Amino acid sequence: MKKYGLFFGLGILGLMIYSFITGSYNTMVTLDEGVLTQWSQVENQYQRRADLIPNIVSTVKGYATHEKTTLESVIEARSKATQTNVNIKDGKAIAAFQATQSELSSALSRLMVVVEKYPELKANQNFLELQAQLEGTENRIAVARKDYNLGVKKYNIYIRKFPKNMIANMFNFEKTTLFEAQKGASQVPSVEF
Repeated sequence: MKKYGLFFGLGILGLMIYSFITGSYNTMVTLDEGVLTQWSQVENQYQRRADLIPNIVSTVKGYATHEKTTLESVIEARSKATQTNVNIKDGKAIAAFQATQSELSSALSRLMVVVEKYPELKANQNFLELQAQLEGTENRIAVARKDYNLGVKKYNIYIRKFPKNMIANMFNFEKTTLFEAQKGASQVPSVEF
């Protein structure tokens, strides 16, 4: 009788350990997939911005024919930004992505400064609509990055807490990189539309 009690107790303990491991593993998978989905939203918003740029450049080109260098720098920065592939587990890849996006933001800022020289362009309805779409997209990018960082934080905390960190190590769940502000990002750019 004692033998059966011991086997029953070990069976219950084994079932509890199995349930804990599978529950933790499934939660890690769910959180990791959530982070990937949130990153996809970040990329979608950056792609939306990149898709607006040819229309903006085309509209500006019609008015600002003397600004060839500025227009080319925007086109080049857009090209670099859309070619960057990111592995969100790789901090260097995230940093490279951020650098190309920052370069594109700088080029767009320079373009908007050029627009100030052309009052007829600033009054163009098409340009005004594109400008409003760009502003909205920049806001969406900020929200998507914030949501991504919240998901990453939740995931990273979950996989680093004891005893779940042992399960994370056992199944190779790695910490994900946060989307961080670029150096100097706290400086407000002086761009006027």
